[in-house]
Amino acid sequence: MPDGSSFLTWLRTPRPEASPGVWRFGHRPRPAEEPEQIPTRQLLSGALIAFLVGWLIWSLLQNGYLGNWWWVPFDLIVPDAWRGGDSGIGETGTFLVYEGYELLVALAIMVGVSRLGRWGEVWRRFVAPRFRRQAPQEAHPAPQDDPAEWNELRAAGMADAAERLSAEARSGLMRDVDHARILRAWQGVRSGRHSLATFSSTVLRDGAAACLHPSGERDLPSRLALHDLVTGQVRLGTAVDDPRNPYTYRGAGLALGPDLLGTSLVAVGPAGSGKTGAVVRPVAESLCLHALAGRAAVVVVGAAGAGLGPADAYDVVVRIGNQESEYDLDLYGGTTDPDEAAAVLAEALVGDLADPHPGSDSRRSTTVLAQLLGPFRAVHGRFPSVPELRRLLDGSPDPFAALRQGLHDAGQESLLRELDARERQMGQPGDVGGVLADRVALLDRPAFASFFDTSGATRPFTLKALDHPVRVRIDLPERGHADASRMLTRLVLAQFTASVAVREDRSLFACLVLDDATGAVTPEAVRGIQRLRSGNAGVVLTLRTLDDVARPLRGPLLGATGCRMALSGLTPWDGQDFAEVWGKEWTEARDVTDRQIIAETPAGKAVHMLRRVITGKAPTARAVTVRQVERERWSASELAHGVPAGHAVLSLTDVKGEHAPPLLVDLRG
Repeated sequence: MPDGSSFLTWLRTPRPEASPGVWRFGHRPRPAEEPEQIPTRQLLSGALIAFLVGWLIWSLLQNGYLGNWWWVPFDLIVPDAWRGGDSGIGETGTFLVYEGYELLVALAIMVGVSRLGRWGEVWRRFVAPRFRRQAPQEAHPAPQDDPAEWNELRAAGMADAAERLSAEARSGLMRDVDHARILRAWQGVRSGRHSLATFSSTVLRDGAAACLHPSGERDLPSRLALHDLVTGQVRLGTAVDDPRNPYTYRGAGLALGPDLLGTSLVAVGPAGSGKTGAVVRPVAESLCLHALAGRAAVVVVGAAGAGLGPADAYDVVVRIGNQESEYDLDLYGGTTDPDEAAAVLAEALVGDLADPHPGSDSRRSTTVLAQLLGPFRAVHGRFPSVPELRRLLDGSPDPFAALRQGLHDAGQESLLRELDARERQMGQPGDVGGVLADRVALLDRPAFASFFDTSGATRPFTLKALDHPVRVRIDLPERGHADASRMLTRLVLAQFTASVAVREDRSLFACLVLDDATGAVTPEAVRGIQRLRSGNAGVVLTLRTLDDVARPLRGPLLGATGCRMALSGLTPWDGQDFAEVWGKEWTEARDVTDRQIIAETPAGKAVHMLRRVITGKAPTARAVTVRQVERERWSASELAHGVPAGHAVLSLTDVKGEHAPPLLVDLRG
């Protein structure tokens, strides 16, 4: 019989408000400033000395060395009849009265010396942690505050539905994804996107399985990271207890969620530093869970076999270059507008070229493609396939003649003028058609013969599907097609930024995860990333080095992304770029100067000589100078040589504008 106690414990665990990036599940907030802590040796020695002083005082009082004045309060308060053995309380009572007074005096002495010796701090630092239970205790909130009671549904008059969900939670039939998915559906009812009657009947009929994802799945096949779907976070590691980290973050878990990914993330580190295993895989796994809950749409792009999660965790898996792939990729992003298709395709083909041909810019490439795509679609009702586009860009006479005849028969005079303009430009100095043809030739290879089909014979995936909670993984070609892989990465990024800008339902978070963004960062891509936040979307980019990005774009890229991560093994040159974007801060610098003390009297010289014999050092006087200086938060040298293996320095900004300074994070904790 399933038991829902573990689910209820998870659901009822406190999640207090915290600074950006803090793992809120069971978090215990800390003060903003670090309290002044006494050194351990000084604290323990002070406690021991205080105890010995108290013991000495008590011994002196007991033996009469300090007189009998401490009995004066006893004589003033206790009646005379209680002091004699013939009193009404008897000899035993008299003994207890005297002993009780001595005990009170001893307790008063102990309280005094405990304050002087800071015994409370000793208890809190060394004794209490040994008795504190590590396992979280199950909380039992009041019924009106219990999230397992679904009080919002009860307040809306849906007591039967709320009782059904509560019973399923108690019986162990509900999971965290179920809770998040039904809560998302209820938010849709409140916003008017869904019908209240339909929601109520579905919950009463299906219980925890109500409002299922179109795939019918209620969870992923497996999980590697820690997730909390109440806050939407995935845990990446632990903020190191290091003086360079703010005190409120030290020892706290570090996590990412849509509120942070909505400002986009760039992670830089060499191969083996943990970009895929410690960052990309957990983030992709979290977004897939959000998609099952109806909260997000995710597209993950990486090399085949990169470890981005099993195929069963995705709804669509596009294996470009693999003839067994069930899905194809739409080269034109699902659009029917030739100008829009030309802009996206031009970005993919030549967006990485700062100057694809003398005296021109990328807008010329868009114009050239539009001059061909528009006439072709008008004649054939579709966009050209890769071989057809290559022949048009090469200027082959037969395709042009066929297009001309088709346009003439259809009476498309304006498109005929476009085609005439393209023919006049071919062969002239500075024509971009040759560059575009060379780039298209990278896709016109036998390995891709069955891909990018526009005839309707395949099942192409388009990023127009981001209006739905879909999970997509795109496997790039294997070795031997590096240039084609980079071009396809730019294509997906360009299609993503164009698609999310025109979505109707922006309550669904959309995220693109690029496991290797080498060659994908272009001027247009940076501008597109800057616009994603307003569309409730974001991207996750990983790079082996910032040298994979053109020098003029490194600063804009780091400025366009709100979350920046520098992993261990960074080069000093990359560290310099991060140091510049993270800026400087005012800090307290202490200059300590030791000055030798010169004794002038014979007695002083003797004492100094004895001290030197005992300590081995000459007597000195220490002078401390404290001043405020402005220093880099993390210098290039520290980023290159001071970040241990398995660690990273991470700065965060959420969609509301709140930010966290660079934090040293243990990605294994």
